[in-house]
Amino acid sequence: MKVRFRGNLIIRGELKCETALHIGGSVEGYEIGGMDNPVIKDAITGYPYIPGSSLKGRLRSLLEWAKDKVEADGKIHSCDDPDCPVCRIFGVPAEEGREIGPTRLIVRDVWPTEGTKRMLDELQRTKGLPKVEWKWENSINRITSEATPRPIERVPRDSVFNFEMVFSLYDFENSDGNVPKPDLEFLGDLIESLQLLEDTYLGGLGSRGSGKVKFYIKQFVLKTLSDYESQSEGKSLLDTEGQKVELRSLNVKELIDEINKRFEARQ
Repeated sequence: MKVRFRGNLIIRGELKCETALHIGGSVEGYEIGGMDNPVIKDAITGYPYIPGSSLKGRLRSLLEWAKDKVEADGKIHSCDDPDCPVCRIFGVPAEEGREIGPTRLIVRDVWPTEGTKRMLDELQRTKGLPKVEWKWENSINRITSEATPRPIERVPRDSVFNFEMVFSLYDFENSDGNVPKPDLEFLGDLIESLQLLEDTYLGGLGSRGSGKVKFYIKQFVLKTLSDYESQSEGKSLLDTEGQKVELRSLNVKELIDEINKRFEARQ
């Protein structure tokens, strides 16, 4: 198999919590009688964040369902088909990826904006909460109707996080000499997975109201191999004048055409 790196498509934007969000963290350090359902927080600052692994895993799972790739045993789908959008975008184990090549998608940890940090600081200052909200839920005994309350930490509604994803682009030829379709043709599948997430949920407790999020794109930047060699910042593919773009407003075909023109100009 022959592989040649062509460039990185860097996608930056904001993830807004339209309802409160719960992505579970460790209970270590909590006292008896304290919170047993905390969200994950940065160990240094105490601010909640969204692990890139949680976001990437959810996107992969949703695309598996959409593309009929869910395995009968419930395990993560993994195959050696170069036309499989799930494996091509999200990657496969090294021993299984001989005809797929490297993982295309990198998802960074997602951190709160400065405005959200101020909101969470105020929550701590005025209510004594650890930079999150507490939601109380009850488990009801079906026979006795006895309620067993439990507190759950959640990132408050309207919190905003900055995200960054890197979609790497390669040319490659399989061991049998066949040339699979270009990585760019899977960009639409990546956008589809983001839209699927918007219409479902991220994190836990999604069926009980938590985890509805919305993505806003601020930058699509293409950095070709030539850009890296010349230490250039790359080519911005969205002329938004500083405005945020909703996923449904993206024209994927135009983006792909612009990227191909950029590659042709660099040849």
